Amino acid sequence: MKQRDFFMFGDKSIQVLAPVAELNFFDSQSVCLSKVIPPIEAWRAIVANHPPVLKLAFSIRDIVSSWFGVKRIEGFSKSWPKNVRVNDWLDFFLVEYLNPNVLTLTVRDNHLDVMTCITTDQNVLTITSSVKIHNTFGRFYMIPVAPIHRLIVRNDLKRLKREII
Repeated sequence: MKQRDFFMFGDKSIQVLAPVAELNFFDSQSVCLSKVIPPIEAWRAIVANHPPVLKLAFSIRDIVSSWFGVKRIEGFSKSWPKNVRVNDWLDFFLVEYLNPNVLTLTVRDNHLDVMTCITTDQNVLTITSSVKIHNTFGRFYMIPVAPIHRLIVRNDLKRLKREII
């Protein structure tokens, strides 16, 4: 699979789907950790400890979305390749870019494209999500997802900060 073009956000290595003004959703949140961890390890720590309510949310999402022909994602399995590489799948996310300080994951379909970029700058970990909507279903889908996504990421970062000692 060919690597897609990315747009950079700010003066860091944060990757987004398009210039921020052209995105339908944009969220970037950071946390200062007690030690430096690579983005892939942060990803694993975050998804390994999601609260049970998130599994319910994914189930509801899958049921409703299937009515509109959207592929089921079934949440996070916690079963990934040992040595993650570009073009590997981390559950429903495709790894589009990976280096020691950046992990860029995408989901692209006919309703919307989603990019999540996890970056580290010393001990500051940032999760940036960007979305480009392609149709009406995508717009309706993002109405409840946008605020919930921000809350989930905020809670994930707080939990990660408590766990990284």
